Amino acid sequence: MSELTLDSIHGHKVMELMLAHGQSLTKEALRTLMHQTFGDQARYHTCSASEMDADALIEFLEKKGKFIHSDDGIATAADRICNH
Repeated sequence: MSELTLDSIHGHKVMELMLAHGQSLTKEALRTLMHQTFGDQARYHTCSASEMDADALIEFLEKKGKFIHSDDGIATAADRICNH
């Protein structure tokens, strides 16, 4: 990897992006929104995991119960974002 490395984006930022979007998204639409906002090559981390791509972060957040599922896709809620 080159000396120029991308800053890792915290999963909280993705959840905040989802809240700002204001409606449910499919996982594919969330991935596209993440790429548009943070770049195709962005890496993500959380309080307990790191070096994830967009798909890995989406899977991680889902396993941690951070998403609210509906017929329209997934959303999140402010109370599912930890504050540390």
